[in-house]
Amino acid sequence: MIKKWFLGLSLGTSLLVLSACGGADESAENENAQPETQEQAPSGEENAAQPEMPEPDLEDIPEVVAQVNGEEVSKEEFETAYTGQFQQAAMQAQMSGQEIDQTLLKNQLAESMVGQKLLIQEAENQKLTASDEEVDQTLEQLAQQNGLETTDEFLKALDEQGMKEEQVRSQVATQVKVDQLIAESAGDTTPSNEEVEAAYEQIKEQQEQMGSEEELPAFEELKPELEEQVKTQKENEATQTLVAELREKADVTINL
Repeated sequence: MIKKWFLGLSLGTSLLVLSACGGADESAENENAQPETQEQAPSGEENAAQPEMPEPDLEDIPEVVAQVNGEEVSKEEFETAYTGQFQQAAMQAQMSGQEIDQTLLKNQLAESMVGQKLLIQEAENQKLTASDEEVDQTLEQLAQQNGLETTDEFLKALDEQGMKEEQVRSQVATQVKVDQLIAESAGDTTPSNEEVEAAYEQIKEQQEQMGSEEELPAFEELKPELEEQVKTQKENEATQTLVAELREKADVTINL
């Protein structure tokens, strides 16, 4: 699993845009596939049912959002990342009917960006390297995750958004190094049978609590997905622990 949170901010935002474009295309196809006999609601009713998308609040963002061991998180970096995060949060808020707490969202993003800087700095301190083969493999995975068949298509899509191949490869190389750092910190994340079974039981309990009548697939059928889920959870926990350890020793200032 590629942790998009750790990808360079420009690339991370571009990936969000690619995903959004894919979703929009899918919606358009679904609309075109609707039967012609279906009654169309008047435009006024449609507008009433669809609340306006809120706008990200970018006022009062300082020129230097944070400093991490002397390295700055600039206003431009933060605003680019926040706009992408806000778009995701706004779509979720529309579906749930909840309002977005932009102050909380900004603080969470600032903390995430500090963690990102700390991990990248540590990977550099340990002189970790990323081979061309590892970068190519990661690019291929990213292309598939964004619904594209080849790396060339993926690079072309990012180029159209203003990201040159050299810049993309540089950020992906950084990602590979951070993944190495996390893997070393996490150690063996292979889930035991007991952990996978516990994950299955948790899903079963959640389904019962929700009153779902849908039959849960058999354990053996879900086992590969559950193994990946438990493995990812272990990696995420190791990442949080590592960031906390690095943060304790770091010189960090957040100016929000």
